[in-house]
Amino acid sequence: MKRRTSVLGIVLVLVLFASGAYVAVRLMLGSPPSIAVGGRIAVLPISGVIESEREFVSRLEHYADDGSVRGFLMEIRSPGGGAAASQAIYQALRDFRAEDDRPVVAWIGAVGASGGYYAALPADSILALPSSITGSIGVIMKLPNAGELLRRWGVEVEVIKSGESKELGSMSRSLTDNERQVLQTLIDDTYGQFVDAVAESRPLSRDSVTTLADGRVYSGSRAVSAGLIDGTGTREDALAVAGRMAGLGDEPRTVRPAKRSLTFWEWLLESRGPRWLERLGLPVGAPDGLQANLRYEWQ
Repeated sequence: MKRRTSVLGIVLVLVLFASGAYVAVRLMLGSPPSIAVGGRIAVLPISGVIESEREFVSRLEHYADDGSVRGFLMEIRSPGGGAAASQAIYQALRDFRAEDDRPVVAWIGAVGASGGYYAALPADSILALPSSITGSIGVIMKLPNAGELLRRWGVEVEVIKSGESKELGSMSRSLTDNERQVLQTLIDDTYGQFVDAVAESRPLSRDSVTTLADGRVYSGSRAVSAGLIDGTGTREDALAVAGRMAGLGDEPRTVRPAKRSLTFWEWLLESRGPRWLERLGLPVGAPDGLQANLRYEWQ
């Protein structure tokens, strides 16, 4: 009896040692081990204005390394944001799906327009509420002109520059005709990339997409008719679709990123600051306001 107990004790010690070594190796590699039993759907939220792709890509990479994750659900509640950031999310998800056969379903909440819609394009299926706001396929750039105000207060701006276009987008004066053409070319090029992405991702010809892509918004139900999304439904309906595609049934278990609390300075500078600057019509997110935006706004 004592010999059997000793053997069981040795086996238990070896198991614990092996488990500890496994955890240590995974932590050193930057991939915390999953102890979940069975499969799960990883939820990837995109909320608010899209200013950077880093958080989304980091979460995607983290769950891609999790063996318990059998599929993904994108929860999109975003009016869009920076063109580059939205495109980076689209490209990261597109590259992931080219190498991984786990299903990705996108669900649009109250709004998933412009850059928010762009981010959803690589998904296997896109759903929205019947009254969701989506579409808004287009690009916009706003440049405030405070020249008259500065002159009224006797403020002069002296500029020393290396080239004709280096002061492009200055708030102290109006655009020249040449500068306006330079920026229009930039917007047209970015718009063309957006249209190409829709045409490649949806069952639509490029001409059909161009007809739809004049900046207008669509309700979820109209977007289905237009071919921009695949169906309407609640978040639970989208989760059920992801579950069935992953072989987990209609009510799969989920895992989602833990919410991180903002510090006071992050809240003040990253949240409140940009909102107030935008309300004042001042540029946010790029020097001199030179940022192409894929963003739906109530005008």
